[in-house]
Amino acid sequence: MSGLIRRYLVVCLRFLPFSLAFLRDRRRYVLFGPRRNVSDGEHRRRAERIRDTMLELGPTFIKIGQVLSTRPDIVPPIYAEVFQTLQDEIPEDAGGDPKQIVANELGTELDPSTLDPIAGGSLAYVYTARYREERIALKVRRPGLKPLIERDLRVVRGLIPLVGLFAAERQQYSVRNAADDFEEIISNELDFDRERRIMDEIGANLAADDRVVIPDTYERLSSERVLAMEYLTGRKVTDEDAFDDLDVTPHEIATRILEVYLRMGLVDGVFHADPHPGNLAVTDDGRLLLFDFGMSECITATVQENIAGLYRALVRRDVDGMTDALIALDVLEPHVNRAKVSRVLELVIENLEGRAEITWRTIITELTTRLRAFPFRIPPDVMLLIRVGTVGEGVCRQLDPEFDFLAVVRSFLIEYGFLESELDAILEATWADVQQSFPALVRLPTRVDRTLSRLERGELTLRADPTVETGVGDRNLGYAVLAGSTLVTAAILAFHDRPYEIPVLLAAIAFLIVYLARRRTST
Repeated sequence: MSGLIRRYLVVCLRFLPFSLAFLRDRRRYVLFGPRRNVSDGEHRRRAERIRDTMLELGPTFIKIGQVLSTRPDIVPPIYAEVFQTLQDEIPEDAGGDPKQIVANELGTELDPSTLDPIAGGSLAYVYTARYREERIALKVRRPGLKPLIERDLRVVRGLIPLVGLFAAERQQYSVRNAADDFEEIISNELDFDRERRIMDEIGANLAADDRVVIPDTYERLSSERVLAMEYLTGRKVTDEDAFDDLDVTPHEIATRILEVYLRMGLVDGVFHADPHPGNLAVTDDGRLLLFDFGMSECITATVQENIAGLYRALVRRDVDGMTDALIALDVLEPHVNRAKVSRVLELVIENLEGRAEITWRTIITELTTRLRAFPFRIPPDVMLLIRVGTVGEGVCRQLDPEFDFLAVVRSFLIEYGFLESELDAILEATWADVQQSFPALVRLPTRVDRTLSRLERGELTLRADPTVETGVGDRNLGYAVLAGSTLVTAAILAFHDRPYEIPVLLAAIAFLIVYLARRRTST
């Protein structure tokens, strides 16, 4: 327990200066005073110091920073942008010898002396090893890591109520669930047996697609702490020479990346949620190679449909449909003020339409910025889907600066039936109107028959109030009507081969002259 208390005090002291800074933003003298105007540059420098603090505090806080980089419901955009740089940071202290874990887990299955390190991250190291005359890859969890993360998560859970005291009312909904979200995501990444099962499932789902390759796994050699898989190599997709001597272009790979991830998320329901450049490669035969499935997720068919429904509503500018989808996804609370949300979503659509270029990032930024007026949160499964979109779009634009991310998304949704074509959408809307109007149309003949019967019996009287209180209307108005109608007729006949429009035009002029003359004499 003393270790937990000590860690709690260390974390509190490390984040205390930032807490005071945020409090001073709201009240200059902490307890009183006006708000401070803090520049974006100062916020960025503060975010960088927080990022460095997370890096020093170790793997748990590195993963929390990575999660916060995709949580616009908790942190402002500048902080989220800075926290994204934690993706490539690798702590120096391994906390022990990973080879000992391999020896403990695999025993005599392979020779630990053949291990050769090739990569490292905040949670694991990756080695190659000799196994039955072939080279395989081993992902090994850092020694002693799980107890440290469990301790840090207890510290975070204890700090959440304190954070809630200073959070804005609209953020309470997110803050209350933050600890659970962190624990779920980090615990999933620590379980390499779960990662193996997801790799196998995604590999089976994409087996028929020869444009993409997923490494096979070795169930016999894998466990919660060790993941054994096929050792495959490729060129990092964003390297300058990645496509030299290949029959595939950067634009084709960008399109392939997006289509593969859309299929994983919206069709198969099991997806790799970390498509940064380090996890994407192109093989020597031009196939897309995916690495590191630690950050992965399984979503239900209901969530898939709600995501597609949100996109459909956005395309059709259906604010009620967008509100329904956001509530169904647990982004908004069920008792949220729907009228106010609708007005905000209308502003979102108007602002997006006014932009010269619309990207996934601008949609998410605009939507979450506007929703800050309400209590909302991003559930883990939705957060990972958003992450796939933002990170994936960035990779695609690195490959092809002119890449139209939303056009590919729209084509995919139409192809797989998530989004109807424009004609289908019109027909669907028309059919919906017909269905709503059908009961009234069915009752119409009965009402007409009843009305005619009352008219025959003399039970129905018609009263009309005069529109002009005194005098009579313009009796010469008929000539003006004739002049106008014959003028329109002349315009139509002008397209005929014969000059029929000439006499009709003369007749229109004549009617006009008569009207003007009779109107003058009558006045």
